[in-house]
Amino acid sequence: MASHAAPHAPLRHPHTGEASAPPGAPSASRGATATLARCRALVEPALREAVRALHPQPGLVAAHAFGWCAADGTPGDGDGGKGVRPALALLGAEAVGAEPEAAVPAAVAIELIHTFSLIHDDIMDGDERRRHRDSAWKAFGTGPAILAGDALFALAVRTLAERGGPAAGAAVRELSVMLGELVHGQADDVQFESRPWSGPGAVGLAEYRAMALRKTGALLGCATALGSVLAGAPPRLTAALDQAGRQWGLAFQAVDDVLGIWGDPDVTGKPVHGDLRRGKKTLPVLGATAAAPTIGPRIERLLSGDGPLDEACVRHAADLVEEAGGRAYALREARTRVSAARDQLRALPLTGPRVDELVALSELFLDRRV
Repeated sequence: MASHAAPHAPLRHPHTGEASAPPGAPSASRGATATLARCRALVEPALREAVRALHPQPGLVAAHAFGWCAADGTPGDGDGGKGVRPALALLGAEAVGAEPEAAVPAAVAIELIHTFSLIHDDIMDGDERRRHRDSAWKAFGTGPAILAGDALFALAVRTLAERGGPAAGAAVRELSVMLGELVHGQADDVQFESRPWSGPGAVGLAEYRAMALRKTGALLGCATALGSVLAGAPPRLTAALDQAGRQWGLAFQAVDDVLGIWGDPDVTGKPVHGDLRRGKKTLPVLGATAAAPTIGPRIERLLSGDGPLDEACVRHAADLVEEAGGRAYALREARTRVSAARDQLRALPLTGPRVDELVALSELFLDRRV
């Protein structure tokens, strides 16, 4: 359903091992790093307190997923990701003039939902590694991991509801709508894997974007708007923040698709060309087949064979996708979406410095490595 940002490392060519240019923007500025640290200092104590209220077993699984401890309960290094989504919630509230403390429950709720989605996503994809350690289902078993994800889902709703007042009700509604979209998008993504690469049943670019807008865009849109909703901001502003976040979601998914084919296994912890082996309909492949009438059919024939694809086949397919411009197409799409969100935000009556911080954070979606 979603992925996460992690420490920077170069994307490497899967055959030569040479470092290639970053997907778009330069590495996150010191300002963005300071913003993330400030927001994390506000949110993490409340997040840990919320998780401590869970039953001990799902609580342990959740703590492991957040990087707070090893599977045996030994305290960990806290490597639970950069915390971009909670930061978006706080900055969205500050952008409409609210104090960040008012948006902490929204930031906690969105991080709980994000982690729930990662736990369940790893189960569906069979991914054994997450953030350079065993994924929750691999460490604890499928049943306990599902239960932990469900517990985080319920805890997110409770965290918002207990805030009380009309704004809390509006925030719960916002979260509920997003969850419905997220599940819809994930269901489409799973279904796309069994659809053909060509012919009447093939997945088109418009259908892919609709899926990505739900699967990834809805979560980032909700993250950006939820703090302002909880702070009681005017609907016009909360809706605009949501729309900007959705643009970032499309950028995030485009870069995620690039990493799913060409990401460095030493950094991502996942095999190179993994999305091609699974038959995932991702933006680089769809862009390549649509834009290159001579190469596109060759890609489709390679990926349409019966049974698992061997290493030579997926390597050749990846090379053809790059030759046809699929990788460049996806990264160009990501840059376009980030620019569109920036322009939307700067046209609104929002607090300027906070808009600048939101724009700086959006560069992380272009500069991701895992």
